[in-house]
Amino acid sequence: MTKERVYLYDSTLRDGGQTQGVDFSVPDKIAIARALDRLGIDYIEGGWPGANPTDDAFFGAPPKLNRARLSAFGMTRRPGRSADNDPGLMAVLNSGTKVVCLVGKTWDFHVTMALGCTLEENLAMIADSLKLAGERVSEVMFDCEHFFDGYKANPEFALACAKTAYEAGARWIVLCDTNGGVLPHEVEAIVTEVTKHVPGDRLGIHCHNDTENAVANSLAAV
Repeated sequence: MTKERVYLYDSTLRDGGQTQGVDFSVPDKIAIARALDRLGIDYIEGGWPGANPTDDAFFGAPPKLNRARLSAFGMTRRPGRSADNDPGLMAVLNSGTKVVCLVGKTWDFHVTMALGCTLEENLAMIADSLKLAGERVSEVMFDCEHFFDGYKANPEFALACAKTAYEAGARWIVLCDTNGGVLPHEVEAIVTEVTKHVPGDRLGIHCHNDTENAVANSLAAV
């Protein structure tokens, strides 16, 4: 039997809560976390500390988990701020979890238009945030937001973001199909290219199901 395995990271308590008509209460989140733990999930993303009172209350008194590791979600530092002077980032790092997942831009269009900064500054934001996180918690993940769209537009920059995260100490570099529009053959080709720059056993995949391809895309990535 091979020693290789797939680790499961469940984002229901944050990403699932963005579904129209869904509004988790703190008891809801605790019950779901315990159920996921019983199922054998490796990581459970509890929410976004500092983003809303529900998530703050959840992380203030988190459920005891037997197997799963609880993760807190947040963003890289903002442009023009140091990592340790960014309230949003520090809320995540002070949440009490031993695992954090930070999301950052990897599509050049979003860097220039949404963040209003240079591509070089975005790479520095990734590096600074992950290095600080690595000093505060035991395990750090990086969500490469809109990675596949970003790769199609500017593969060199998208790869630089992933590689920067890896070099800054991220345990997992998660490639995200945030728009849910990529197809399995594209995922296979792009992930194959990424593995030339970041070891495959450090990569993760996060697919949205807008075109009913999330499962197929996840399998293609693996």
